[in-house]
Amino acid sequence: MPRGKTAGKVLCKPARQLLFSEALRRQKHPATADSPPPSNDTMSDNTQGASMDRILQEISAVGRKLEGMDTAMSALTAETRSMRLEIAGFQSQISGLDHRVAAVESQVVLQTDRDQELLYLRSKLTDLEDRSRRNNVRFLGFPEGIEGTDILSYLRDTLPKLADITFDPPLEFQRAHRLGLKRQNGKDRPRPIIACFLRHGQVRQLLQLSRRQGPLRLGPLEIRLSADFSKETADRRRAFLSLRPRLRHLDVKFGLFETARMWITKNGESRTFYDPEDLKSFLEGLHDPTQPMESTTLSPQDTQNQTRGMGQSEIALDTDGRPTTDPQTRGRDLERLTKSFDDRGQVLQAVAMHTQLPDRDKSRSPLKP
Repeated sequence: MPRGKTAGKVLCKPARQLLFSEALRRQKHPATADSPPPSNDTMSDNTQGASMDRILQEISAVGRKLEGMDTAMSALTAETRSMRLEIAGFQSQISGLDHRVAAVESQVVLQTDRDQELLYLRSKLTDLEDRSRRNNVRFLGFPEGIEGTDILSYLRDTLPKLADITFDPPLEFQRAHRLGLKRQNGKDRPRPIIACFLRHGQVRQLLQLSRRQGPLRLGPLEIRLSADFSKETADRRRAFLSLRPRLRHLDVKFGLFETARMWITKNGESRTFYDPEDLKSFLEGLHDPTQPMESTTLSPQDTQNQTRGMGQSEIALDTDGRPTTDPQTRGRDLERLTKSFDDRGQVLQAVAMHTQLPDRDKSRSPLKP
């Protein structure tokens, strides 16, 4: 191999190293005014070095931004994990609430059915109690002790004179007694006498006579007669009767059935009310001539049982005491009975055993067996 070529190769490597070192030195120490102008190779090396510096700076800036994003991402990840746990807890609670709501809804449906059945049974109970009192008549005005020791004989002898009626067949009673505790002071108002007749026709005969003539007189005595109703029926009748002045003022003809239903007629149109509150609301809007009245047709027995003697705008009506079969009417009656029944245990016992209620309710007690 020629020696010249070998020497050339050996000298080339140090030269390149020297040139690279000079380029680095010039990059770190830029040329001054006294320095000789750089060559084209030197300027190219300086440009590349500046580009590399900018790239490194940008890379460093990007790295710092990435570090900040990593920190934010870690916090976001932790927050997302916490939210997932909370959502899982909410889902568990909602699932539990769904089960509880479903259970409550089923109980509400069951309770509603039971309430409707209870209201129906209460209405039947009131009807049964009223029927058990159909043959009872209350007499107010007989002084204490006038009956002596045999109240049945006294009534049997006195009532034909009181009513001026000859009863055929003669009057017969199942039982009779005074209501309430015995008066300690003779000046107190005498206790009413309640008598259970054997025949219902004689009861109706006496009550109709009392409606036509008012109080019956026996010498100096003034005796009033009244039918015997359950507490719920009596309260409802009392509420209806409290509206009579308003009905007369509006020139409305009216009548009260024994089952505590108010029948009214205005301008040739009839309507029956089963709740006093409904009648009160109707009367409040009666001044509006644009409000029509709903016509209702009375049953043949209701029409047949109408009697006179309560005034020009008042009609007394007697019925057999049967409850209505109208669903809407029955619903209103059941709602009223829900509010009025305070102690159904005592009423059940009174109807079943046909005995007196406690002292506070003796004014409404049925007869003893």
